[in-house]
Amino acid sequence: MNKLFFTAFLISIFINSCAQDSHNNELRISEKVTLRMVKTDEEYKKILPDDVYYVAREEGTERPFTGQYVDFKADGVFTCRVCGNPLFDSKTKFKSGTGWPSFYDYSSSESLKEEEDNKLGMTRTEVECKRCDSHLGHVFNDGPNPTGLRYCINSVVLDFVPREKIE
Repeated sequence: MNKLFFTAFLISIFINSCAQDSHNNELRISEKVTLRMVKTDEEYKKILPDDVYYVAREEGTERPFTGQYVDFKADGVFTCRVCGNPLFDSKTKFKSGTGWPSFYDYSSSESLKEEEDNKLGMTRTEVECKRCDSHLGHVFNDGPNPTGLRYCINSVVLDFVPREKIE
């Protein structure tokens, strides 16, 4: 009788552990996966307007106070114009007076990557889209609370999705 009980106990542990493994696999499968977008400069040149290509791929900068999102105040999410990756929530946008849209935080760990930029005789931190490597702007340590950061972003590389259209 003890052998039968012990065998049943071992079988139940085995079945339970298999069920847990299956559950863990389901969780891994359902996690959001961000795919990298890789294109050549020639491919980007064919699909992007000249002004977007200049900023996104040649690390240019639009003139201050000329971008469509400088004084923009709608509720939603700003995305990368090149690949659609969510970058900034409008709730983190603030008026910095610099002439470019400014945000104090980004949407998620999949939004941005930062690179040291030593151009123009100064050291700055460049901000790029993590999905497609497009240049977006720079981040500075003079922003408001709670982060103290100012992500200074070129409007031309942003698109906007109103909150009610977000799935």
